[in-house]
Amino acid sequence: MAEIIAWVTSPMFIAYATLVGVVFMALQISAAVMVYAERKVAAFMQQRLGPTRVGPQGLLQPIADIVKLFFKEELRPKAADAFLFSLAPIISVTTAFLAFAPVPFGAATTFFGLLPEPMALMIADVNVAVLVIFAVASMGVYGIVLAGWASNSKYSLLGGLRSSAQMISYELAYGMSLATIVMFAGSMSLREIVDLQQGYWLGFIPKWYIFIQPVAFFVFACAGIAETNRAPFDFPEAEQELVAGYHTEYSSMRFAMFFMAEYINMVTVSAVAVNLFMGGWHGPFIPVEYGWIWFLIKLAFLLFCYLWLRWTLPRFRYDQLMSFGWKVLLPLATVNLLLTAAGVLYFGL
Repeated sequence: MAEIIAWVTSPMFIAYATLVGVVFMALQISAAVMVYAERKVAAFMQQRLGPTRVGPQGLLQPIADIVKLFFKEELRPKAADAFLFSLAPIISVTTAFLAFAPVPFGAATTFFGLLPEPMALMIADVNVAVLVIFAVASMGVYGIVLAGWASNSKYSLLGGLRSSAQMISYELAYGMSLATIVMFAGSMSLREIVDLQQGYWLGFIPKWYIFIQPVAFFVFACAGIAETNRAPFDFPEAEQELVAGYHTEYSSMRFAMFFMAEYINMVTVSAVAVNLFMGGWHGPFIPVEYGWIWFLIKLAFLLFCYLWLRWTLPRFRYDQLMSFGWKVLLPLATVNLLLTAAGVLYFGL
């Protein structure tokens, strides 16, 4: 018992527990920040003002939305499966949080000498992080499919079916783009992949994999947008066709959980892209112990690209979505994987 108390009160345990709490809260806050950012970016691109009423420059609008959703009535169709109807948003938001666990966002630190040894800035330092993220993110589709089926609504069911077909179609290309980087780096640990990208070519070109594997980055970006059900691949909730898709029958906090999961998944996909292709926390001018600043800058840029694409490109037709996934991305990812394998085996790249 004394050993357990000593372990729980040790600086390393307290620091780790604090880190888990900070990341958990940051992911929740990121959803609110992204809602505000999306409204402002959309307004700017459409020559509007966006939120301006609640707080200075509308900064308190996300809080007003949360309060409104919290006090709205929880509705459920009479013929819906009560257990699965409630379970679906829980699955979606849980998998969204879990997928971020193996993602590093900074170099190991002692927090200004407060810890006896450096601690990695990540929740779970696993040596197969790429595989864990891919596996956990794939489970998120169950939340959407169950929501569609349990609602006992045709529109919701169609949204759920679309989601399952879309996820299966794009996960193949998504997985192959990940395999390309894993093969090139020789490791499935995100921390090791990031460390392999430190340094420069010719003294000024970063050794980021986006410059060596632009095709893999393109495939990963397209598949990542499709996996998170964002425009122009937002078919599971296509409001012009399916009212609101898989979450048509949801209200109040159940509805909010689906949107929280969507925005957290956007953060996770962007964070993985930063680590795999953009050198993670490595960058010029800032010491590596403050590398999390570079990580946040790169993450913010990729999230802005998400919003930029949504308000620039129209939604594809469903047949175009399937054709693009199976006839363009998958062959492209396969050829790139084979060429990378040949380069690694025969030329020692």
